[in-house]
Amino acid sequence: MRHMDLWQLLWVMGVFVLAGGVKGVTGMCLPTLAMSLLGLWMLPVQAAAMLVVPSLATNVAQCRGPHLCRLAARLWPGWLTIAIVTIAAPGFGGTASTESAKGWLGAILIAYGAWGLWRPALPDFSARSMWVGAAAGAATGLVTALTAVFVLPWAAYLQMLRLQKDEMVQALGLSFTVATVALAVRVQASAPPAWLSASWALTVCFALAGAFAGLKLGETLRGRLAGPAFQKALFAVFIALGVANLSRAG
Repeated sequence: MRHMDLWQLLWVMGVFVLAGGVKGVTGMCLPTLAMSLLGLWMLPVQAAAMLVVPSLATNVAQCRGPHLCRLAARLWPGWLTIAIVTIAAPGFGGTASTESAKGWLGAILIAYGAWGLWRPALPDFSARSMWVGAAAGAATGLVTALTAVFVLPWAAYLQMLRLQKDEMVQALGLSFTVATVALAVRVQASAPPAWLSASWALTVCFALAGAFAGLKLGETLRGRLAGPAFQKALFAVFIALGVANLSRAG
C-alpha cells in the first residue's frame, strides 16, 4: 500500500468520525458505514484491515453489563459459528475478486437499508432452541467473510429473541466483538505484510481517533437524533452507498 498524504488521512478520520457518530446514536453500524464509504476508493480487504481496531475498541465498552453469563449461555453457538465461518469461508483476500467483493458489499448494504426502511414484523424466537442461533451465526459469518459487515442477519436474529433494551445493547457489543476478532484473524491471513507498516499504523491511529471523537459526539446527540426520521435517513443512505458500491463493481 502506498503512503497516504495528509488530506487522505483526514478523509479517513472523517469517515470514522461519521461512522462513530452513527454508532454513538444507534449503538451499531460503525463497520457498516465505514466499509461502505472506504470501499468506494480502496480494496475491501484494505478497508477491513483499517476498521478492525476502531471497531474492536468502540465495542469493548458496549460489552459491559450484568447480563454476560445469561447472554453467553444463550448465544455461544451463534458466536462460535460466526467466528468459524468468518475465518474459513471464501471472500475478500481469498478466491473472490475485488469486483465480486464490492458487489457483495453493495448488495448487503441495499438489503440492510431496505430491511431497515421496511421494518417487517419479526417472529418471536425467545422460546426456540439456541441452536437456531448457530444457523444465524453461520449466515452472519458468511456475510462477514464476503463484505466485512456483520450486522445482518445477526441483528435481526437478536431482535427476534425479544431481549430487553439493556440486554440488546450488551448482546450487540459482545457479538460484534466476536465478529471483529474473527475478522482480524482473517485480515491478518489475507493482508500483505506491506500493508501492516508504520504508515498503515498511522492511518489506523487517525481512524481510531476519528471513531472515538464521533462516538462521543453521537452519544451527546443521541436524544436529538435517535428518532424515526434519523433512522429512515440512515437506511436510505445505506441503500445509496450500496448502489454506489455496486456500480463500482461493474
